[in-house]
Amino acid sequence: MRYNDRPWLCMTTFSGYASEIQASPKLLARTALSVSLNTTRSASTVIVKLSKSHGLKPKEIAAIRDCEEELKDSVDELKRACDEMGSGGGKSFELRMRDIQTWVSAALTDEDTCMDGFSGKYINGNLKTTVRRQIVKVAHLISIALAFVSHYAAHP
Repeated sequence: MRYNDRPWLCMTTFSGYASEIQASPKLLARTALSVSLNTTRSASTVIVKLSKSHGLKPKEIAAIRDCEEELKDSVDELKRACDEMGSGGGKSFELRMRDIQTWVSAALTDEDTCMDGFSGKYINGNLKTTVRRQIVKVAHLISIALAFVSHYAAHP
């Protein structure tokens, strides 16, 4: 998936939710967070399976384990964002939105950190491609979710 595939990913991912979302920025942001969380969980499962592959070099094992940790952190951050998006009490709207934006931004950073471990020339090309495919999709969806959350925060 290339950077410019993001509009296509956005359209294909969220068009199935159109009747549910209608014109609600809140529902769009909440749905985008939920889709990002589920996609991150799926990517994490793929990465865990990769870690059990035979014949991996020590640097590959280390990169995969680091990536597993980053994805685990992303899942936690996105879960917190989803929970906060669904809560209505306690904090002001502005504070809730800032917290959500912070957690989603942190999840996006986690994906970048995951890919850092696969940048070396000592990593198998097929392994790098498989991980990259998973992480790029997750990163794009999280980026889209952050845009929808930011829009909702500005126009509740």
